[in-house]
Amino acid sequence: MAHHKPLRAILILLGLIIPAQAMALEFVSVGPRSMGMGGAGVAITTDSLATYWNPAGLAMTQTVDIRAQIGGQVIDRLGIADAIHDLENFKDPSPANLAKAQEIADRINRPGATVSINGSAGLYIKGHLGEHAFGINISDVATGGGFVSDPARAFVNPNPNCADTISVSTPTACLTGTMALRALEVRQAAFSYAYAFSDKMFSIGVTGKFLQGAAYNGSMGLNGGTDVTITDNFGKGTLSTAFGIDVGAIYRPSSWLRFGLVAKDINQPTFDDAGGGELKLTPQIRGGVAVNPYSTLTLTADVDATSNKTFVPGVKSQILSLGAEQTIFSEFLSFRLGAFKNMKDAGTPFTPTAGLGLRLFAFRADVGGGYDFREQGALVSGSLSLTF
Repeated sequence: MAHHKPLRAILILLGLIIPAQAMALEFVSVGPRSMGMGGAGVAITTDSLATYWNPAGLAMTQTVDIRAQIGGQVIDRLGIADAIHDLENFKDPSPANLAKAQEIADRINRPGATVSINGSAGLYIKGHLGEHAFGINISDVATGGGFVSDPARAFVNPNPNCADTISVSTPTACLTGTMALRALEVRQAAFSYAYAFSDKMFSIGVTGKFLQGAAYNGSMGLNGGTDVTITDNFGKGTLSTAFGIDVGAIYRPSSWLRFGLVAKDINQPTFDDAGGGELKLTPQIRGGVAVNPYSTLTLTADVDATSNKTFVPGVKSQILSLGAEQTIFSEFLSFRLGAFKNMKDAGTPFTPTAGLGLRLFAFRADVGGGYDFREQGALVSGSLSLTF
């Protein structure tokens, strides 16, 4: 049938991309609705955030949407944050405390003890002309991580300030080390176009993005008894510009079932890396499905088709997201639950998420978040919007 040709062309294109790609950067969960539903958004996002999740979603509803959102996530693996907190509180450096210093150093040096961070913020706008839809966003998406580059060590030093010089002062139990910090911040001005046909059975969309990348390569001293501030030690960003292209499709065979597919950065935009070299954004590919058992309940799932790179050595990202949303009183309230799992990171469990939406006429306010009770990782997002 003729209406299958555009979808078939997109599937062929994505099939060609998958074996060709090397490593994409991890997929960041943008917006409180998707965050509350476990990070799933490819098949369900039809508001202005579709300019990020899947541009094809813009054409699935004929609405005008203006939205501001902000969110972030921290993943603490093997309790390194607690170990660093204990290092900060190591304020009794008498030689008798050498065993305590060594215990803190051992916790910091555990293989796999790392921290990952990501965040997003921006303004998103959606409009439509019949079956044609468009979207604009001015946004910022960042991802990064920290890992021990110089192992923490505990030792007794004759110098009370732990300097490597001989002193006749009272010996001191010292605890030192270094954590490397890496990150990429991508600031973008994006324009999306989408078209739905066959009574919204199919929708296709494309996003063009003018990108400014800021690559960071910093380090942080791990010194006992001193404050350790990660955010202040990424260093100065190395700036460069590029252009990115995202494509997406949605197939809705019935009113209660929807499939979505998106490929981000298919042209592999490249930025200058901090300290020399390049950072290439190879394609991110993610699929999603949404089911509506009845009109007010949505069940959804997303999965990464690509194994995505992170800034933490040895840690890849391939996320499985599951979520549900129940609305009441004509969307006056929306309750969301979900969970997600990094299938490439055996050290992290399924992380539960939840969210809440409030609608008063055209005004909407949404919050979402989650917490990893085992590793103490957390994520949170909020947005305000006008939808007509």
